[in-house]
Formats: sequence, C-alpha cells, structure tokens
Amino acid sequence: MAIALQRFCLNRKIAPSLSIEAFFRLVNSLGLNKVELRNDLPTGKVTDDLSHQQVRELADRYHIEILTINAVYPFNRRTEQVRGLAESLLQEARAIGAKSLVLCPLNDGSEVPASETLSALRDLSPLFSFYGVRGLVEPLGFPQSSLRSAAQAQTLIRDAKVPFKLLIDTFHHHLYPQADAEFSQVDIADIGLVHLSGVEDARPRENLTDDERIMLTEKDRLQTCEQIKHLEARGYQGVYAFEPFAPELASWSEEDIRRETERSIALIQRHYA
Repeated sequence: MAIALQRFCLNRKIAPSLSIEAFFRLVNSLGLNKVELRNDLPTGKVTDDLSHQQVRELADRYHIEILTINAVYPFNRRTEQVRGLAESLLQEARAIGAKSLVLCPLNDGSEVPASETLSALRDLSPLFSFYGVRGLVEPLGFPQSSLRSAAQAQTLIRDAKVPFKLLIDTFHHHLYPQADAEFSQVDIADIGLVHLSGVEDARPRENLTDDERIMLTEKDRLQTCEQIKHLEARGYQGVYAFEPFAPELASWSEEDIRRETERSIALIQRHYA
C-alpha cells in the first residue's frame, strides 16, 4: 500500500529563493498540504517581511498546515540567549499557527553532559506548554554533535518527564555509527516527525556535511527508502518532511523543486510497494 500523499511535507530549505507565497502555492500544486518554516534562510526571519497575520492568510488560501519552525540552536546550552531565542520562536509559532518547534543540540565539538541536556529540556518545557507548541528534539549525527543518539534523546526526554517528541533525520541516522543497532530501543510512538534527504557523495560518513544533502535518488547512500520501509514496518504513521541542504538549492526554480519532489515521492512509493 502506498504512503498517503498527505504524509509528505516540504521544508522551506528546499526553496530558499522562493517567497513564502510562492512556496505555499507550489506545495499546494504538488497535492501536498504541509510545510516547515525556518529561521536560518537569507532574510534571517521566519516570515521574511510578512506579518504573522499575512502568513496565516496565505496558509489558509493555499490550504497549508505549518508543522514546524526550525530551530532553537543550541537548545542544550542553558543561557539567557538560548532561552530568549526559544521564547521568541515560540511566540512566532503560536502567531502563525505552527504546531511544533525543533530543538537542535550543540554541534561544535564541545561536550555537553547528559545531565545538562536533561536540565535544558526541563527548563524549556514550561515555555512550550505556555505557548501551546510541541517540542521536537532532533539528534544530530555529526561526530562533533553533543547529542547523536535517538535512543539517548528518548531516554533524556522520558527522564526529564517532558512532553517532547523525537525528530528523526535519515541523514543524521546514517552519520551515527550505532544508530541501526540502537534503533530497536526507540519507541515509534515517541517520533513526532521524520526528515528525509539523500546523499550520493562517496566519502566516509564522518566526512559528510549538510552540503551533500540532496533529494532522493537511486544512488542514495543514506538508504533513506530502506529507513522509511523499516519505520513503516514498525508502525510509524506520521509525517515525512523533505529537508535537502545542498548549496545548489539556492538556484533551483519552481520547476526544479517540483520535479525533484515528485521523483523522490515516486521513488519512495516504488520502494515501499
């Protein structure tokens, strides 16, 4: 059985050169209705130069559901600056109707004790509750990341007794050598979203960066389609969001985005059939 089209989502990282209206219109024309917005695109603003009300009106016009804003970084540094960023993005999420806010760990080679990450989760949780926004914790598989393991992230969320979910990324799953062995420990019910991308670059995984992340192809070294098949077999029924990062995305036209999205979805459906 095919994966329902409404379970696919586009992260705005795929369309950094498109206005929000053009992005929403394109998503709608693909038969999709879910997007992720970001705070790290060229304008540096989640909503570019639009008001929150204008974004809500555009979402209504094109029948778009804003799943997340990406991201609070580094959420596990317990500083006033990080707390301020979190509160600012939570305010924006509530104002535009985004359901979740993504939390990414420190990724500069500095060690952050698990106890510190747990305390950070506890610190932030009341803010999320106040604004009515869900938290999604995204382990980063890079060797320099302070939180690489989904299983560890799940344990920290549970030990902190906070209502956050996991965000699993097929790229970061590939980068973390123990991910496959540990994944049986992850409760599928704890996964709130899955990010998809592909990599054809043949370098060792420890040398890969976001710049190598493209859409899905037959040569994908992440085995993203296999990861999806495994998630589905274990009962995952949530959303898959395409999140490529390669620099060439900046020059993609609407037609390029349409073609690559349709190809990627078709590849997944063929693999899953």
